[in-house]
Amino acid sequence: MSLLEISDLITAVEPDSGHRLPVRRAEVIQRLRESGDKRAARIVARLPVDGDGVLDPVAVDRLLIGVHTELQRLSEELRIGERLVHLLGPLFAAIRAAAVQPGPYRLVDVGCGLGYLLRWLASTDALGPDVELVGVDLNAALVGEADRLASKEGLNCRFIHGNAFELPEAASVYVSTGVLHHFRGPALAEFFQAQAASPAQAFCHFDIAATSLAPIGAWMFHRARMRHPLGRHDGVVSALRAHSDEALLRAATVPGIRALLHDPRGTANPFCTTLRPIIGVRPHLEPRSARRSGVPRADWSARST
Repeated sequence: MSLLEISDLITAVEPDSGHRLPVRRAEVIQRLRESGDKRAARIVARLPVDGDGVLDPVAVDRLLIGVHTELQRLSEELRIGERLVHLLGPLFAAIRAAAVQPGPYRLVDVGCGLGYLLRWLASTDALGPDVELVGVDLNAALVGEADRLASKEGLNCRFIHGNAFELPEAASVYVSTGVLHHFRGPALAEFFQAQAASPAQAFCHFDIAATSLAPIGAWMFHRARMRHPLGRHDGVVSALRAHSDEALLRAATVPGIRALLHDPRGTANPFCTTLRPIIGVRPHLEPRSARRSGVPRADWSARST
């Protein structure tokens, strides 16, 4: 069975302009049925459409905002903000020490969704005043809600609707959480190639670890925490679509980047899906970042690209 996430199918945008495209419910249902996922097809069949059979964009946006709001609980329970700072702190310290780029530095969250990670970083000032926090997402509704929440909370971060690799101001470090498994086939390698081609000094991407327990943990969490069937469905499918360690390292094998998969210890909730980070740095930062993060130098040699 081909594994498809409903949330990837019910919205569509024009790649260059980011303009929203109409999505016909019948076409989504057909794709899901052809993939063998009748349950997902039934979920989509209940979504409202207009007279031409096009999914109601307002209803879809409202649904996705609700699902992402509930997903924030996963980030909270797994303490993603704290775990990311554990790795980003040494990376930014290495960048500052190398003096390759003068500050301020720019952290870009790819596929930021509702911006929970950046809002947490802004509220704690965990990375210091010289780090600018920018979230980017192709979904305009999620970006708008992230911007509204940040404004309401009085936080110093901003959110942009668009392509994270086409910003007028380059990133110093790219991050993401739960995004990598959405890139299939050649798109995964292209994702890392885009970062290597940019002026960015490092990246740190958390995604679901491809373990036998991940789908079970995802089912338990989403069954307990998510109210809408779409969220429950996509949560489990995300775990089933997770890339293997070998696939991630192979995709990250690009000139100018040294990458490794870091073993995240001390997961806050063993019943939740474990998120594992893949870290990449420019070669001149490797000794500094490895030393400051506590990652043994030998690990970079043994498990890096």
